[in-house]
Order: sequence, then structure tokens, then C-alpha cells
Amino acid sequence: MRGKIFRSIWFVLLATLTVSFGLTAIFLYNHFTSEQLEQLRGETKLVSQAVTLNGQDCITWITSDGTILYDNEADSHIMPNHLEREEIREALESGYGESSRYSSTLFERQLYTAQRLPDGTVLRLSITQATIWTLFLHFILPLALSIPVLLTISLLLASRLSERIVQPINELNLDSPLENADQEAYEEILPLLRRLDDQHKQLARDREELEKTSLIREEFTANASHELKTPLHVISGYAELLESGMVPSEQSRRLFAGKIRAESQRMSKLVEDIIDLSQLDGGGAGMTREFTDLYRIAVNAAESLETAASDAGVTLTVEGESSVLYGVPQVLYSIIYNLCSNAVHYSNRGGRVLVRVRDYPGKTELSVEDNGIGIPAEDLDRIFERFYRVDKSRSKEVGGTGLGLSIVKHAAMVHGAQVSVTSELGKGSVFTVYFPKQA
Repeated sequence: MRGKIFRSIWFVLLATLTVSFGLTAIFLYNHFTSEQLEQLRGETKLVSQAVTLNGQDCITWITSDGTILYDNEADSHIMPNHLEREEIREALESGYGESSRYSSTLFERQLYTAQRLPDGTVLRLSITQATIWTLFLHFILPLALSIPVLLTISLLLASRLSERIVQPINELNLDSPLENADQEAYEEILPLLRRLDDQHKQLARDREELEKTSLIREEFTANASHELKTPLHVISGYAELLESGMVPSEQSRRLFAGKIRAESQRMSKLVEDIIDLSQLDGGGAGMTREFTDLYRIAVNAAESLETAASDAGVTLTVEGESSVLYGVPQVLYSIIYNLCSNAVHYSNRGGRVLVRVRDYPGKTELSVEDNGIGIPAEDLDRIFERFYRVDKSRSKEVGGTGLGLSIVKHAAMVHGAQVSVTSELGKGSVFTVYFPKQA
């Protein structure tokens, strides 16, 4: 940047000097021409007066018919008739005339003035003037001496000026661009400084978000490992007892086999939830979207949980109306299934769970309401975190994986939906999902 500024300034100075020399030469040439012509006019008048009064010889003396009477530089007898010369015609007609002629061979210009005398003859004076190119040739020597000096001064000035221009930029604190924004030197680049400051803030937010995401992933990995170890230890322990023959009765062996099967199913469900959550983390890439009826999906999810709800002594019902959404059917199903499963598991015997689907212009509302144990206010902000459990003892009792609400949150995000929850201890909870209608 400094080199570019330096070259630009130097070029401008050089161009300015060149134009200045050219204009000065033209001005001086015109000025000298005017001065010489004025001088010639005066000399013509003086000579004409001298000839009239004293009969003295002059430079060129011409009769009214164009014949040369006298010329101080050539033989008048061999000179051609001058009647057609412009200055002679003007002098004969008006009393005074002047003209100029250019010689391409001698690179000179001849200036003529003519004055008609009282006796009808014409007195003509002439002077030789160098052309502008001759004038330039006379300027070559002083120019040859002055140009290197001027160029040196120009280079020094351009270097100094470009250094002063880029100095504030070099001294700019990029970590805090707006630190010196109030200084006059930074006034023209203030929009750039503000943009740099905005980018710094955005990078800081992105870094913070990445650190948070990294921490969540580390916690997820640790929690997933812990959750997988628990059923594996149980399976391994029961299998070791069966293998060693320490379980003599058939009834005990059946009991142990049932425990192994239950823990295997729990571990299989945990792995499925982890896979589902990973797909949802990717924004549902590769999942097929289609138009589907959310009310019909809610009915199917409730039917799947009917046995579990009956065993828990909980009544599960679905109300509402048909509402068509454009989304991934299996993901929408997982939202309703996980919300209903949580509501059933955390309800007391004799409780109820109500699923409602409402269709509004531009949106669809899904709500799952229960009159169960409720959620403490301090835990409401964390219930959607992976493996977070409000009541760990009850969670182990009902056999949940701790990923249900996290799946609900990410599945809603895939559909551009928002999830809200209200709860009161001992009175129950209401989870509401708002789906936007899409073409």
C-alpha cells in the first residue's frame, strides 16, 4: 500500500512538473512574440517618420505597384514584386498591415509590419523569430540541469508524504480498532474500523459458542459412556453368574435372563437416541420431508404408549383437529412420543396426559399437558440438556435415557419450531411446540 501511494504521488508530481514546463514555455513564447511585434510596430513608425522627414534609407521600401525600391539585406533589382504580400495589401488599403510567415526549412517564423507613407510608398520592417521548438531547444540545457534536482525533491516529498499517510494505519491497534477512532487521521477509514470491530465481536461470540459446543460434546461423550456402562455392567454381572453356575433354580435363571434382556433393550434404546440426536444435530440432512397430518401422528404416538400408560395407571388422550405440516414424519413422531412418554413416566397413578393439536393461520400448536410431579423452576432452563435429569432416582426407576427432551428440542429446530414449557411442583407441566406453516 505504501509503495502504491508513493508511486501515485510521484506520478502526480512528475505530471504536474511536465505540464507546468509546457504551459510556461507556451506562455513565454506568446509573450515574447507580442513583445517583439510591438517593438517592430514602434520601429516601423519611427523609420517611416525618418524617411518622410529626412529621406533616409530604410529596411524595405516598396512602391504602390509592389516594386522594391530598397532592401538592406538583398539586391532590390532581383527581388520579386511584393504587391501580393499580405502586409503590403493591408498597408495600401488601410495605411498599416502586418503578417507572419513560417519557414519549415529554417524552423523560423518571420514577422512583418508595413506602414504606408504620405507619398504612397510602403515601408516594411521584418524580424526573425525562433519557433516554439527552437525555444524548447534553448531550454534543454537548463531543463537537463533542473529536472534531476526536481525529481529528487519530488521523490523525497513523495516518500515522506506516503510514509505520513500510512503511518497511522501501521500504528493502528487491530485488536481494538475503535481505540483511536476519534483521531482525525482515522476519520476517512472509520467505516472500516467499525466493521473490523464488529468482526472482532462476532469472532469472540463464535469462539465462545465453539467453546460451549465443545464443552457440551465433552459432557455428552462422558455422559453417554456412563449411561452405556451401567447396562453393560448389569448384563456382564448377570451373565457371569449364569456362566459360573451359581444360579441353581430355573426360576432364578429366568429372572436373570429377563434382567439381561431389559438392560439390553435399555442400551439399544440409548444407542438409537444417540444416533437420532446426531442426525438432528446435522439439521436433518438426508431426511425426506413431505406433507403430513400432525394430528394423525399424535394419535399414532398415543396408541404406541397405550400399554405403558395403562401399566402406570395414567389416562392418555388426544384432542384437536387435523393440521397438515411440511416436515419429516418420523421426526415429528419422535417429538410427540418423547413428550408423551415423559408425561406418562412422571405422572402419578390415576393421573392424566392430554395431547392437543390446534390449527391456526400460519402455524400449528402442539401441547402435551399432565398433572404429574412437575418441574422445579430452577431446573426449567436445563431440562433440554442431554442426559440432564431433575429426579435421578425416579429417572432410573422409569428407565429413561435422559435424551428425550434434547431430541424434542433439536427435532423442533429442524422444523423451525419453538418449544416452551410451564410447570408447577405437584401440579404438573405443559409442553407447547409452535410449528410454522410452510409452503
